Amino acid sequence: MNQLDALKQFTTVVADTGDFRQLAQFRPQDATTNPSLILKAVQKSDYAPLLREVVERWRGRDLAEVMDRLLVRFGCEILSIIPGRVSTEVDARLSFDTSATITRAERLIEMYQAEGIHIDRVLIKVAATWEGIEAARQLEQRGIHTNLTLLFAFAQAVACGQAKVQLISPFVGRIYDWHKKQAGARWDEAAMAGANDPGVQSVRAIYNHYKHFGIATEVMGASFRNVGQITALAGCDLLTIAPDLLAQMAATDTPLERALDAPAAQALELPAVHYDEAGFRYALNEDAMATEKLAEGIRAFVTDAVKLEQLMLAH
Repeated sequence: MNQLDALKQFTTVVADTGDFRQLAQFRPQDATTNPSLILKAVQKSDYAPLLREVVERWRGRDLAEVMDRLLVRFGCEILSIIPGRVSTEVDARLSFDTSATITRAERLIEMYQAEGIHIDRVLIKVAATWEGIEAARQLEQRGIHTNLTLLFAFAQAVACGQAKVQLISPFVGRIYDWHKKQAGARWDEAAMAGANDPGVQSVRAIYNHYKHFGIATEVMGASFRNVGQITALAGCDLLTIAPDLLAQMAATDTPLERALDAPAAQALELPAVHYDEAGFRYALNEDAMATEKLAEGIRAFVTDAVKLEQLMLAH
């Protein structure tokens, strides 16, 4: 059995890509997209006709609507290949606007439904700002399921659990990047690998908190830099993995053991944690890594969304 198949025994494997033609070979359950991944895909010759077709069909409509139509088109193509759910992102420029996020999310769902896609097969991705988490809380109450992304801090995870969101995506690799950069020449790659990786430790703490307190929100580790980070989180509810790392795992038969375990988490002694808005903002501010990475992540998604809009305008 290869390592990828072994991982699937413990964890739902999700493909982190907009390149849906790569999906079939890895047989993931779910798939996630974001503006950066879609931008990457439409710059390939395989996907250029799809971009042209969407722009042509909806020419004259508001640019934001055409963008959403493109995201939904990719989502529908992905859903024709995978058995599970696709995550589609709300425009990151709305990350601090609760009502605008809700409106955009509802429009995305209406677009999917118009294509015959059931609401339960779509997760609306929203940045885990206070405003985004509040939007997700209201969307969940309306039956629209959410994936809270750009999640770096324990406080963000606690607030998402309180909001009863469907799923969170803690960003393992970006947490690792920050700590590695901070340490500079003092960074010891071998000593900080696997279970000692700061990104892995962050997800483990969140997973243990959720399982210990019976929080139903799914934990999906994301943004991996190496296979070691993935194998150190075997047993996490879901892991979303880029195609190159999926290929590495499919090509090795190194044994894999469960690293995260719900019954073990339930047996831990952990303090109850709860945040109101002021407490959340203070806790996030106290976490320099999370504050910097959340801001940087939103800016990067906005930059790629603008590039995608420019590409659409050029057609």
